Amino acid sequence: MEKTSAIQNEKNQGIIKWITLIAIAVPIVVAILLFMPSKIEVASDWVYFLPHLNAVINSAATIALILGVIFIKKGNIPLHGASMTSAFGLGAIFLVSYVIYHATAESTTYGGEGFIRSVYYFILVTHIIFAAVALFPILLAYYYGYTDQRVKHRKVVKFAFPIWLYVTITGVLVYLMISPYYNF
Repeated sequence: MEKTSAIQNEKNQGIIKWITLIAIAVPIVVAILLFMPSKIEVASDWVYFLPHLNAVINSAATIALILGVIFIKKGNIPLHGASMTSAFGLGAIFLVSYVIYHATAESTTYGGEGFIRSVYYFILVTHIIFAAVALFPILLAYYYGYTDQRVKHRKVVKFAFPIWLYVTITGVLVYLMISPYYNF
């Protein structure tokens, strides 16, 4: 029994190192792509559809996350796992789409004025900060859930779930607030 536990701990440490590396590398790569002095040239205007797609993906991820909580509270572990895997997959698709859009299209400036401008930037800044830190606990929670390490999974989910849910909801709010200012 002790040998199995030691092997599992060693495996966990290796996976956690990879999760840490990914969780650090992804925000750095995204930041580099977002703040490149010149955008990557694309041959068509199809990328201008991506913000709309991203809002749909974030909405679907929000629904999947909420369903995941409902299913686990009802004790339905298979549907919980399916919901969370769907949210995880949607998050990965979103990230690829987001990077493609922001690497190829100029940023849109928010045009609201007064109090609503402050609200928009508060939501945007908190969304960006939480999105940057969310990947580590999300990957960790997903790994622990996938490998049926329930005690560790529950501990990490206490942090991962609210951050992830906030990021998906505020992503949609940011889209809804800035979409009137798109010039495409």
